[in-house]
Amino acid sequence: MRSISIRSKESEQSAILLGDDPEINVDIDGLSFSYKGADSDKNVLSDISLNIHGAQLVSILGPNGVGKSTFIHCLNKILDPTGGCVRINGTNVQDVSIKDLAKVMGYVPYTSTDNFPLSVTDTVLMGRHPHSKWGSLDDDLRIVHEMLQLIGIEDLAERNFNELSAGQHQKVMLARGLAQEPRILFLDEPTSNLDVRFQLEITRMLKRLSRQKNMLVIMISHDINIAAKYSDNIIMLHGGGIYALGKPQDVITPDNIRHVYEVGADVIMDRGRPHLILIDDDDTDYDDDHEYYVVEKVAVG
Repeated sequence: MRSISIRSKESEQSAILLGDDPEINVDIDGLSFSYKGADSDKNVLSDISLNIHGAQLVSILGPNGVGKSTFIHCLNKILDPTGGCVRINGTNVQDVSIKDLAKVMGYVPYTSTDNFPLSVTDTVLMGRHPHSKWGSLDDDLRIVHEMLQLIGIEDLAERNFNELSAGQHQKVMLARGLAQEPRILFLDEPTSNLDVRFQLEITRMLKRLSRQKNMLVIMISHDINIAAKYSDNIIMLHGGGIYALGKPQDVITPDNIRHVYEVGADVIMDRGRPHLILIDDDDTDYDDDHEYYVVEKVAVG
């Protein structure tokens, strides 16, 4: 069963080896974070406690600056929380080495700062580093090519990474994250540089992979409608904590959108999923007597 819930302060789980259990259970207990030099009463995140159980697609929503990236960076040990802890199947991630953690956790950043002249194949092969051992190259290359085919970029295999477009970069980084074969995959706005067709295809694929590969996929999204269409559960952040969480229809509501994003919205149900229609509260009438047009000019001669 795929669920997400506020974690009871009293509940505890027995520690087991990370990744040994076919089930996935992420326990977040009293998670807080503030950057050095910041006032202690102005935490980016403050006392977040919840439980995420089962292979599923979870979206994290919230306006800019609310702490979405900081939240997942605390979950995958890029940042050390200033308070609380994160346990995966009972094991505190702080007790696990970065290399061992990388065998179970993958991460696809918002943008890649890498600008190296490696081929796409070699770039994706870097995702196999946590699993690599003597004599494993053939298996690693097989997995790399499977991921390129899965994302639909096998035609880019011999291209240099630093020659690609932003959208192609995004797909290559997604393939690299999947090449780790993680049980938990974090993504920071994975569709931000993609056109609408690939936004749908990539998010649909992530939902499918959560089922096929028994994987927990946690992604940050600014596209509320895509998150609502494909997510099993949604976490909405506001004011340093969780404002709402649960099924899309329970989180994507006009009241929640107005409070968190400070915009008006209507929410309709489309094929059992909520769909957001923004309302512009500015009723200024910009129509006037001017004639506006766009026409195609046809070359003559």
